[in-house]
Amino acid sequence: MPGTTFRTFTAIAITAFGLAACAPEEAPVPPDYDAFAEQYVKLVLAVGAHDANFVDAYYGPEAWRTEATANKTGIAELKAEAAALMEQITALPAAGDGMTAARRNYQIKQLRAVHTRLRMLDGETLAFDEETALLYDATAPDRDLTYYDAILDEISALIPGDAPLSDRVNAFRSQFVIPEDRLDAVMTAALDGCRARTMEHITLPDGERFTLEYVKDKPWSGYNWYQGNAYSLIQINTDFPIYLDRAVDLGCHEGYPGHHTYNALLETSLVNERGWVEFSVYPLFSPQSLIAEGTANLGIEMAFPGTARMEFERDVLFPAAGLDPTLTDAYFEFRELSGDLAFSRNEIARDYLNGDISREEAIALSQKYGMTSFERAEQSVSFIETYRGYVINYNLGAEMARDYVTRHGGDSQDGRWKAYADLLASPRLPSDLLE
Repeated sequence: MPGTTFRTFTAIAITAFGLAACAPEEAPVPPDYDAFAEQYVKLVLAVGAHDANFVDAYYGPEAWRTEATANKTGIAELKAEAAALMEQITALPAAGDGMTAARRNYQIKQLRAVHTRLRMLDGETLAFDEETALLYDATAPDRDLTYYDAILDEISALIPGDAPLSDRVNAFRSQFVIPEDRLDAVMTAALDGCRARTMEHITLPDGERFTLEYVKDKPWSGYNWYQGNAYSLIQINTDFPIYLDRAVDLGCHEGYPGHHTYNALLETSLVNERGWVEFSVYPLFSPQSLIAEGTANLGIEMAFPGTARMEFERDVLFPAAGLDPTLTDAYFEFRELSGDLAFSRNEIARDYLNGDISREEAIALSQKYGMTSFERAEQSVSFIETYRGYVINYNLGAEMARDYVTRHGGDSQDGRWKAYADLLASPRLPSDLLE
């Protein structure tokens, strides 16, 4: 098997000029992780032939993708291949420097996720926490939903009235909908602001760029389709009206310093400079997604720390949207409170996917704790049905990334940005964020 054997050479006698000498024993050849990497990439592409959502990005040799699509190896055979490859790499000693050891661990846990996804495609149903542990190398805290009722009470006091809270919140938030004819101007201004703040701290490759598109009929609100060569296609779903605060959320999350920045740094640092081809493919249902989504959400507060976001929205985005900036104080207070409800989505997903509540109950709970309309709550449940335990990657991922950046970067903005940039350009796993 490639990369699984070691060679040593026994000392021999050298008799030239009548003198005897011993050649030193050659050091063991390090494992050939490049060979494993190619097998991994081809395996991920083969799984993608069965699961249209699996391959989020790929910019390696086109012949590999063509081969995977043309052959369409069966799921049982792919499961056996994933298990064998994972076993081979696990059996190897952790050799080399810290980055090489991290690469080995990355390959192992990414393969574990590939194998788990194949099990699911083959009909296995896993409990929510088991699924997230195997796919994303993490499990979310388990809290009763009543934990979040106190937050709802605070928001109810902020937006008083006799109507149900979701109705009151919808009426309140309707004042902050971006007019359709101003959406592109607002999104462009948000992305420009996110990029400018990111570029103060992170150097991106020359020629990095993106295209912005508006789409409909999707289970998500925004998506970054990374194309390689530091280029992204960013899509914004306009099924529902877009609130003003989503402009910065989407600009940072999908663009700078989020997904676009993350993928561009991985491509530059690991694929181009080190030749680690496993990073030319991104399997969505894998530990890589917790890093990607967590750092993308953390990127919002990295780019706009403290009051910077409030000031940017008030001074730049509110005028671009033609909205009344005198309403900002109440809006910012509401946003801060509602952000504390993020983890409630994990509980709804856990209960629904474990079969403890019905779809109708999941929608009702999403409407209650999301303080949103029935239609938006239904879209949220559709996302859970499509992507399952993936929901933990946003909130838990951000919390884990924040803790990591704080521990390694300290209190200074420069230190935090360095820790953040190092995380983006590395093969670290979710479990590594705990160190």
